[in-house]
Order: sequence, then structure tokens, then C-alpha cells
Amino acid sequence: MLIAEDEPIISMMLEEFLLDAGCEVAATAQTLAAGLALASATELDFAILDMSLGANSSFAIADVLASRGIPFIFASGFGRDSLPEHHRGQMVLNKPFQYPDLVKSLNIALGGRFSLEEFF
Repeated sequence: MLIAEDEPIISMMLEEFLLDAGCEVAATAQTLAAGLALASATELDFAILDMSLGANSSFAIADVLASRGIPFIFASGFGRDSLPEHHRGQMVLNKPFQYPDLVKSLNIALGGRFSLEEFF
């Protein structure tokens, strides 16, 4: 799994939540350039993208992931209306979020891989 998040504390929290949920975090990126490099060359099965990476958006990373057939969700306080038209169908995990919110979003995005009862 790839985490693209420019706030180190949120990135660490996400990584901890994902590890608790039984996921393996393959890579993290805090910038658009790092995210693009990782999305292009890393073997991934999923990604969580902060919609805003500093002064840049993560939409170019999303485009690379989509072209490779790698599922992803956006994490943002801006909501779905901030997405470009071609990504409006993507799931948005609204910030601030808690562990159960993340697990529910993962479960929906990944087609029910998680038994939600074990998390609550």
C-alpha cells in the first residue's frame, strides 16, 4: 500500500492504522514528485492519497495509479466536489477521520476483505 500524505503526523497515524488493520505499507510519500515516482515504479495493491500535497494536488498520482489498475481512495477535508471530473467516482475518506472510518472505507474500496466485527 502507498500512503501519499504531506503531514508527517497524519502519515504516521495512517500507517499505524493500516498496520493494525493487517495491511502492509510498501511506501510513503510527502511530495508530488515522490508520490509519482513510487506510483510509477512500486508494486502496489492499493493507495491512500491526500488530495493536497503541499502546494500540489495528488491528482497526477491518481492518474498513474488508475493507468496501472491500482485502486485508491482520496483522504481530504475538501470533499468529493474538489475532485476533477474524471476522479469523481473515487471514494473520499473525509478528514478528520478515526480508525473505524478508515477500516470501513478500506472494506468498501477493497470489496469486503475485512471482517468489520474484529475492529469494533
